[in-house]
Amino acid sequence: MSATKAKETLGFQTEVKQLLHLMIHSLYSNKEIFLRELISNASDAVDKLRFEALSNGALLANDSELRIRVSFDKEAKTLTIEDNGIGMSRDEVIANLGTIAKSGTADFLSKLTGDQKKDSQLIGQFGVGFYSAFIVADQVDVYTRRADLPADQAVLWSSKGEGEFDIETITKEERGSRIVLHLKETEVDFADGWRLRTIITKYSDHVGLPIELPKEQEEEGAEAAGEWEVVNRASALWTRSRSEVKEDEYKEFYKHVAHDYDDPLAWSHNRVEGKLEYTSLLYVPARAPFDLYHREAPKGLKLYVQRVFIMDQADQFLPLYLRFIKGVVDSNDLSLNVSREILQKDPVIDSMKSALTKRVLDMLEKMAKADTEDYQKFWDTFGQVLKEGPSEDFANKEKIAGLLRFASTANENDKQVVSLAQYIERMKEGQDKIYYLTGESYAQVKNSPHLEVFRKKGIEVLLLTDRIDEWLMSYLTEFDTKHFVDVARGDLDLGTLDSAEDKQAQEQEAKAKQGLIEHLKEVLNDQVEDVRVSHRLTESPAILAIGEQDLGLQMRQILAASGQAVPESKPIFEINPNHPLIEKLDVETDDERFASLAFVLFDQAALAAGNTLKDPAAYVQRLNKLLIELSA
Repeated sequence: MSATKAKETLGFQTEVKQLLHLMIHSLYSNKEIFLRELISNASDAVDKLRFEALSNGALLANDSELRIRVSFDKEAKTLTIEDNGIGMSRDEVIANLGTIAKSGTADFLSKLTGDQKKDSQLIGQFGVGFYSAFIVADQVDVYTRRADLPADQAVLWSSKGEGEFDIETITKEERGSRIVLHLKETEVDFADGWRLRTIITKYSDHVGLPIELPKEQEEEGAEAAGEWEVVNRASALWTRSRSEVKEDEYKEFYKHVAHDYDDPLAWSHNRVEGKLEYTSLLYVPARAPFDLYHREAPKGLKLYVQRVFIMDQADQFLPLYLRFIKGVVDSNDLSLNVSREILQKDPVIDSMKSALTKRVLDMLEKMAKADTEDYQKFWDTFGQVLKEGPSEDFANKEKIAGLLRFASTANENDKQVVSLAQYIERMKEGQDKIYYLTGESYAQVKNSPHLEVFRKKGIEVLLLTDRIDEWLMSYLTEFDTKHFVDVARGDLDLGTLDSAEDKQAQEQEAKAKQGLIEHLKEVLNDQVEDVRVSHRLTESPAILAIGEQDLGLQMRQILAASGQAVPESKPIFEINPNHPLIEKLDVETDDERFASLAFVLFDQAALAAGNTLKDPAAYVQRLNKLLIELSA
């Protein structure tokens, strides 16, 4: 290398400083993962070179044997990871090593607790990456040259992992990157051939290109003599037979492909032959990334064509509601020069997407049956994303519905959930509908007056409290031929679950209270769409029901939050004819007192439904006036 030039010192992005501090102080219990991360990055760089070389063979020049080399110097206390991949330009070095260009970074950092154990688990959700080098090094030097740039436009990046880094232009004859770690005094045992070999075999045996160490590491000068030996299998794991891949190998490959810190919950390895030929290895993560709910964030599978890397995040192979799935797909039926535009138009992609989607759903179904504990972890982490499925994937709507889980009046708390199949198994005799109630919180729906008649008759009701639930149910209209019914919507009809005596009593009560109903319509006027006797209530005096075609509270809030116009609608005011307050209201002759009590009951029903009062001050004044009269 020649003399340096154009040297400058730059500051790290604030988030990088915080992440570096976390790396150095929280991953002390598993330091060796830094090597896995740096080898994974080197592997990615080689993959990218392979792809670019498809259209520009000159990039390979006289160095077509792609590899990763790991070497060390005990006396200098250094460890070096070198690849002959794509390399980086000066701008790429600054962008990739000086900032974290990932959505959700601020959210990630806001969750840091200062507790080393908890924070190290958070790293698993964010990814470890290049900065893990500072776990064992007090200085890191990166020598890199992009394959399509001349030798005198190489770059040296150097940092001690504190507030800043140096960057300068150098001359580097060979393409690719060389990362030199200046080991801390306490970490010099990483400059040992046997230990490095053990770590590579443990974490990176699956990497599909040779990882070389100096041969006969004990002998000085072995590396200088150019004697190297391959220490990994150097064959892509997904191309091997399932019978010869160990469980630990699957787990380590997941960490490589997903840049995750934790083991996956499940995986599916499959080879398809026939009209289409491709291999897939799909994983269900245990933790959600911080950008899970950023639908525009990068997502998708690693795409290979005939074992040549094509694309890092190919999102055309799975629908958006399965964006949490990680893995690899390797096809023999796509062109090697495939681009995103071609992918979007290729009918082969549609066939593969359909098959891969079913494979993921089958994997989740198998997990739900075989390991309810793991499935509960999956549901707690990704359940809300899976709920997007019925609106996006009509062909698999029934299958997705079978994977959904809900809180229920039959369970003790919101952590105990039920599948739709389980709900149907324990339906009452004569019941032909699946009843549910949506709301803002579990406490609100669990204690809702809308459930009173269902408790009395022992009918189970699903309790839906996620913001997406009302939108979900607008697409999920039935399951296993059983229609869904919102217990807060329309005129409740329990069908054969109501006896002839019940129905007759309801008709008689409605007739008996006709005068009261008309009086309430006059008083409440434009506040309500209608007033009627309720079939839902056994204990409460009144409730608000939603019109059959009207939007519920959740959908109205979603529209308002997104800046869209919210359609006007009025609730239906239902009264319990047997409640003492309603009976008192029926005989009230003072018009002012009648109106005051009617509005208090209306506002109380609105609060029970989770609504915000339009005029809370008026409600308080009316209530206080009634309390004073009662205490007089």
